[in-house]
Amino acid sequence: MTELLIRGGTVYTPEGPRKADVYVTDGVIAAVQPELDAGSAKIVDATGMYVLPGAIDVHVHSRDPGFPEKEDFGTLTAAAAAGGVTVVLDMPNTVPAVDSAGVLEAKSALARSKARVDFGLWGLMRSSSTPDQLEGMAAAGAVGFKAYLAYSFSLSHKQVLYSPGVDDLDLESPADYGTLARLAPVVGHVGLPLAIHAEDPTVLAAFRRPVLNYTDLLESRPPEAEAVAISAAAAVARDSGVHLHVAHLSSALGLQAAEDAMRNGTLLSLETCPQFLLLTAQDFDAVGPAMKMLPPIRGAADRDALVDGLKRGVIDMVSTDHAPHTDEEKSRPFEDVPSGSPGVQTLYLSCLQLAKDLGDVWLAPRWVSQAPARLAGLEESKGSIAPGFDADIVIVDPKTKTRVRSEQMRSRQRHGALDSKLFDFAIKQVFLRGEPIARGGKARGRMVRPALVAR
Repeated sequence: MTELLIRGGTVYTPEGPRKADVYVTDGVIAAVQPELDAGSAKIVDATGMYVLPGAIDVHVHSRDPGFPEKEDFGTLTAAAAAGGVTVVLDMPNTVPAVDSAGVLEAKSALARSKARVDFGLWGLMRSSSTPDQLEGMAAAGAVGFKAYLAYSFSLSHKQVLYSPGVDDLDLESPADYGTLARLAPVVGHVGLPLAIHAEDPTVLAAFRRPVLNYTDLLESRPPEAEAVAISAAAAVARDSGVHLHVAHLSSALGLQAAEDAMRNGTLLSLETCPQFLLLTAQDFDAVGPAMKMLPPIRGAADRDALVDGLKRGVIDMVSTDHAPHTDEEKSRPFEDVPSGSPGVQTLYLSCLQLAKDLGDVWLAPRWVSQAPARLAGLEESKGSIAPGFDADIVIVDPKTKTRVRSEQMRSRQRHGALDSKLFDFAIKQVFLRGEPIARGGKARGRMVRPALVAR
């Protein structure tokens, strides 16, 4: 029996922060109380430190399988572990896309061979998906389903693509509001969330243009596209009983549409990302192409609205949309730069900083641990420091600063949108089920499954 005692820290518990020791037995938290007897346990001194639940990043792109030169489950989860993220939920637009139980199971086996932290897998909702396919993925352990509004599907490559205006028999039309209306009741029945990439294709079509610079990018992806998609999807979802989840919320208009939907009775949750909370379009000249992503980082009014939504609790979680490419790809001329940036390694640090700046540092574990655990159906085993929970624990030094530097990043894309940011905290040690995660250590990650899915 492996025993561990984390002694003397300020522990964030479901009841809030308190001075306590954390006793771990065989990877599970056994007790959280002051001045526990160590017995034969290995002691970790956390005096002066924060002892926090491991983060759950509900929105990452492993690129694996499909594009291992950009990232794979090994580098993704190494970056996650370095940043205190002990569970990653991988999006289904890998290649082949996760549109069936068989593909999900094959991807799970691949991830288990490389993952240094635990992982969950989203399933893809295509315009041609059937109830049987969704139920099969739910039974295989999917944490939820993702519909990419405005994105086509290549039948030959089994790949999600943004290809507006392309007339090609190989391209299956994007999932749309009709798809949601047809399949939302199925998702609601199995008890999983339905996530959307919220951009309305008709609005995007009206604003389509060559994207030669950052101004073009902003004009080609207006906030109206996000707001219309949220409103329409919410109207479809309202009577189905499904939990609708909006990924990477980026705009004040989108937030307003979401709040209107909530008031009208839609079961809706929102995630936003550190880049939308810490940066604005005016930062592009300093940051460069690492800041090119979809949806784009917008103006100061959008940033301020999102920070306010987070403070008010309307937005209840923060994810990263970790989406790396190679550094070579991100150094091309702007029009050729693929969209996306790494972020999983800086999730906890950025949220601790945001929470501190808002006056309550203990908001951070709510955003990155507790709320994500509820979304993924993991609230009985992950996301909290309490007896019976997995001992996924992060020790944070609140008196040591961290500056984001490319040479310290574990993702294959070393340069991200938050390069050079300075945070007032440092990740000191990370435990997965009571075992410290060492750099270069063996793969110990397991696939997580929602606890309350109807089988």
